[in-house]
Amino acid sequence: MLVFLGAFAALPLLLPWLVSRIGARAFFVAAVLPLLAFVHAVTLAPAVFAGDIPFEEYRWIPAIDVSLSMRMDVLGWLLTLVVTGVGALVMLYCRWYFRGKTQGVGQFSAVLLAFAGAMYGLVLTDDIVVLIMLWEITSVLSYLLIGYYHARSSSRRAALQALLVTTLGGLVMLIGVVLMVVQAGTSSLSAILADPPTGTVVDIAVLLLLVGALSKSAIFPFHFWLPGAMAAPTPVSAYLHAAAMVKAGIYLVARLAPGFAETPFWRPTLITLGVFTMLLGGFQALRERDLKRILAFGTVSQLGFLTVMLGYGTRDAALAGVALLLSHALFKSCLFLIVGVIDRQLNTRDIGQLSGLGRQAPVMATASFIAIGSMAGVIPTLGFVAKETALTALLHEAEAGAGWGIVALIGIVLGSALTAAYGIRFLWGAYWT
Repeated sequence: MLVFLGAFAALPLLLPWLVSRIGARAFFVAAVLPLLAFVHAVTLAPAVFAGDIPFEEYRWIPAIDVSLSMRMDVLGWLLTLVVTGVGALVMLYCRWYFRGKTQGVGQFSAVLLAFAGAMYGLVLTDDIVVLIMLWEITSVLSYLLIGYYHARSSSRRAALQALLVTTLGGLVMLIGVVLMVVQAGTSSLSAILADPPTGTVVDIAVLLLLVGALSKSAIFPFHFWLPGAMAAPTPVSAYLHAAAMVKAGIYLVARLAPGFAETPFWRPTLITLGVFTMLLGGFQALRERDLKRILAFGTVSQLGFLTVMLGYGTRDAALAGVALLLSHALFKSCLFLIVGVIDRQLNTRDIGQLSGLGRQAPVMATASFIAIGSMAGVIPTLGFVAKETALTALLHEAEAGAGWGIVALIGIVLGSALTAAYGIRFLWGAYWT
């Protein structure tokens, strides 16, 4: 794992030169590394599921007990598959998306691969200090990716907005990390969660960590930066804003929930903000005419859904949340890539200008139907399994008399109805008259 992390740091340095020699075909080379990391994670699956958790460590700063430690438990394993698998596919997509283009492509390829490496390290590191470093690295790299069209003021503005929101959230999170390490006496995440510290200072630290997580995952009141980031090229939207970067905050919530879900403010904060974000994003998606912005607000809505499930703090809710996380990464990145094809071929994403595309591109329309079906929870997709599991988990909590379980269940049902509605709006707008 450490070898892959080092490779993710080194290979991007070669990509600008490689692009200058062979053009966009260099993305084939860039896709090899995340593909190898994906295969490596798959080969480790038996050990991970057996509880023999792979662990590697390099003593980096012994004076303050900070290590480059990589630990692949089931949650880290799943996020690794998402980050590397979707990353490899997006790299291959870039080969055709940037065909015939040369300006800025070398830098773009290097930054995109470096971002994949930062996310790979973020979901596997067992040191919370290293995690916050990688957290901020992803913010800086996302700024460069969102601002790829730097000649456009809208792109520069969107990139700066995303950087400010996620970086300021990260700085708040840094204070929480310092407090947590001091109170726990260790920077090891697994050690902290195995024996969670308690007290007022720890509660404050957890709250500050949540601020960083919510800002990264575009949860209200930090939701506004994500739709603006749609000014980025479509591969960035598919990877960062559907599969990887926005999942960093969700990952942190899922990671901390087993140890701190009983903190007094945990459920009220995450369920209230998660449900409100899901409903807000769903309503706004119904008002948009741009296919990409429909998906952007839909992503905001789905991130609210994930926050509720992974933040609820029970085993069943956590399993449902993990299934939702995987299904969302797959169907939403697929839909963003499809929108990229439509935009590149027709030079428009406005549903008022698109008509009859389903007859012209039946294969793409079929892929969209499957992805939207998964998003809406239609049998027999993975999204159906995930959503039914989520509803079942919350229904059991509500039947047991849990007040926040009732709130979460009602919110998820209403939000799911909105999900189906803007999914239908997307399909009709893109493929019918």
